[in-house]
Amino acid sequence: MMRNNLPKVFSTSNICRSTCRFRCSFAIIIAVWLTNPSFALAETTTIYHPETRNLQHSLILDTLHLAIRKSGQGHLYVFEAQGYTSEAKQITQIQNGNLSVMWSGAQAQTENKMTPIRIPILKGLLGHRIFIIREGSQRLFDEIQTLDELKGLRPGQARFTQYTAILKHANMKVVDPVKHETLFKMLEGGRFDYFPRAVHEPWSEVENHHNLPLAIEEKILLVYPYAMYFFVAHENQALKNTIETGFRAAIEDGSFDQLFFNHELVRNAFEKSNFKSRKIFRIQNPNISDAAYQQNSALWLNVENM
Repeated sequence: MMRNNLPKVFSTSNICRSTCRFRCSFAIIIAVWLTNPSFALAETTTIYHPETRNLQHSLILDTLHLAIRKSGQGHLYVFEAQGYTSEAKQITQIQNGNLSVMWSGAQAQTENKMTPIRIPILKGLLGHRIFIIREGSQRLFDEIQTLDELKGLRPGQARFTQYTAILKHANMKVVDPVKHETLFKMLEGGRFDYFPRAVHEPWSEVENHHNLPLAIEEKILLVYPYAMYFFVAHENQALKNTIETGFRAAIEDGSFDQLFFNHELVRNAFEKSNFKSRKIFRIQNPNISDAAYQQNSALWLNVENM
């Protein structure tokens, strides 16, 4: 009887199994191509986005990934982070094509330079403000019952931010130094009465300035409409449409709410903020009309219904 002189690795049974695996893989490729020819043949497009540096950026980028997946075009895109830089430089990078998408607050001057996807990425979370105050000054806030009474106290906010413009538009007596970091020592020194921060910010900031006698105010929540939007270049309508279609699909099927409310940033903020025990005072944002806000109220966080 003739012996099989093939080495073990090239035995007849191994060759058969390899052939079978090749045929199965080829059959899968053919099946995918038949059901969606563009999937196998289309080239991918790279979405260049800002580098993420904190939990807020992480949630925004997770939302972008979700929107692209839900658009049904996820197989056509890959993501690549670019080095983080100032917002002004990001706008320039969008305009010259070195950045595909960025995120920023809604305001006319930004929207003139780029095209916004008008869905608030964080449900307006950044417009929900809790105050950092001096230790021992809680009594200033305990008896406040009206917005006019709150306006009798002085907030502090860095000068060149949208948040400062919103407070000034509400006729609040804003103390506005140029540098953000100086606000903590100015607050300690009594230069103003409170420092409004987005609901996820004050605890870590007080901890980071543990050498200063600062505390978190317990009774008040200041709310104004503040939309963080995705922005793309005016000529990049394909990406704009993809993000918007996918984002709305994620809102409709509940997957965005699942991502948002279960994210570490939001979950921790809600656990600490104790919204139900706070008086809510609302002011307007001149960059977002009341009509636009009401028309799309389902897209915004409403802590009174939680």
